[in-house]
Amino acid sequence: MATSWRRLRETLSKSRRALQAELSSSLFEQLDDEAWERLEEALILADVGARTTADVVRRLEAEVDAGSVRGADAVRERLVELLAEVAGPDDARIDLSSRPAVVMVVGVNGTGKTTTIGKLAWHLRDELGLSVIVAAADTYRAAAIEQLEAWAERAGAEIVRGSPGGDPGAVLFDAIAAAQSRGADVVLADTAGRLHTHTNLMEELAKVRRVAAKRLEGAPHESLIVIDATTGQNGLRQAQVFAEAVDLTGVVLTKLDGTAKGGIALAIASELGLPVKLIGIGEGLEDLRPFDAREFATALLGE
Repeated sequence: MATSWRRLRETLSKSRRALQAELSSSLFEQLDDEAWERLEEALILADVGARTTADVVRRLEAEVDAGSVRGADAVRERLVELLAEVAGPDDARIDLSSRPAVVMVVGVNGTGKTTTIGKLAWHLRDELGLSVIVAAADTYRAAAIEQLEAWAERAGAEIVRGSPGGDPGAVLFDAIAAAQSRGADVVLADTAGRLHTHTNLMEELAKVRRVAAKRLEGAPHESLIVIDATTGQNGLRQAQVFAEAVDLTGVVLTKLDGTAKGGIALAIASELGLPVKLIGIGEGLEDLRPFDAREFATALLGE
């Protein structure tokens, strides 16, 4: 656990340094109007989001004024608690209770979607002992199919694929059928990720979802969007558009090690009402991990 904590803290070092440049220890000692404004500015710069920031700072200021929170250390600790609270439940796990559990993964190309599926397949098999079938339903990119095949081999998962340019719904339909006949535990479906402004992509994703439900009642049981943390607030807009087509159940936030705006994890959870379920904090297999809001906020703001 100590190693895991250090890894997260290292991942958020850019974000933490950017915040600490604005949030000196003395800031919490004299909380006047200027200090509250500086706190708001610092959190917004870290991409915590204007609405989330305003809510958190307003609540913290009210508690300080009421005398229920006193002293610089207590104020900083309460800030961590409030940020964790707005980020949603501490235990936002992926629902794998169905057999097979069907997890549909969406997102814009370049976010790390296919890599995330490969890592998740590895974790499910290696750590939970589950049998996994991956569905190569991004039929519009031959490279995506090849990449998923490589990951499936590495993860010890089976793969169901169609021909390039084929019907992605048919691929997922066949993957669910294969999982049912072979007694597999989980189906992870890669999907097309052309620019989210393309209406036809959203229509295609909605169709894939309907096909899954037709093959297996309740499927997909999870619809996760993969967002690149380095895109900041644009990731929020992507999720909003995808949610209209896919009925998202959660977020996977990747590339946190490459941004100084790690607060986007808190903004997404708070402003979209979607739990961040997984975070990617590096290139290694072990660097895909469950999101813990309290641990994350502590690593983000900790001294």
